[in-house]
Amino acid sequence: MKIIIIAAGSSTRLSKEILDIPKGLSKINGKSIIETQLDLFKKNQLSDVTIIVGPNKEKFKFKNVDYITDPDFESHDVLGSLMACKSIIDDEVLTSYSDIIFDGDILNSMLDFKGDIGIAVDLDWEKNYANRIQHPKSEADNVLLENNKILKIKKNIKESKSTQKLGEFIGLMKLSKNGAKIFVEKYEHLLKSHKGKFQNAPSLKKAYLTDMIQELIDSEFLVEPIIIDGKWYEIDTPEDLQAVRKNLKKI
Repeated sequence: MKIIIIAAGSSTRLSKEILDIPKGLSKINGKSIIETQLDLFKKNQLSDVTIIVGPNKEKFKFKNVDYITDPDFESHDVLGSLMACKSIIDDEVLTSYSDIIFDGDILNSMLDFKGDIGIAVDLDWEKNYANRIQHPKSEADNVLLENNKILKIKKNIKESKSTQKLGEFIGLMKLSKNGAKIFVEKYEHLLKSHKGKFQNAPSLKKAYLTDMIQELIDSEFLVEPIIIDGKWYEIDTPEDLQAVRKNLKKI
């Protein structure tokens, strides 16, 4: 299995805290976020790792990983950065944001998934926003489910029926070999044919990964929720950084 860590973006909200380094290199009790991920992957015999880098790429010093540079990191968002390495999305792949820390239980849930396209969903997500001022609940990437089927993925979903559940996409996606083919071919088709607004983004170029996931759902491809039961943290603000430094020992 291939591992792809998306680390091409810059961190505006953490810039004062971490100065001129990418967010994934933020230190949590002496170890960077990405290093924590790499240690977990190594523990699970996952060694085929690629990191997508953008600004300050020279500051990535990890050994035994491959690097792909996203030359257009300033002009697009997460989806575009992931597609900078579409040439290697040709087999079973696990993709991860570079600003999350997750435990072995969550990784095992991802590895156990046997479908074509699966995304990690936390149904007990709201507790993570208690006393979280700088990154409020309205900014969560919500996932609306009914009968274990994903209906919608976007920020700030409010509507839900008694038969529906609301979760949060935590930034991990698993693709089978066939799922990787579906994902890349759909993106390449959109590059040639799509114009204007794209899902919740102003354009395909400015799209997030969640916009692409919704597009696949709308195109009637099966995107399945991988319901996680483990500890994870997102580090997006100075407030998050301080909280994780305090609580990481619990992971």
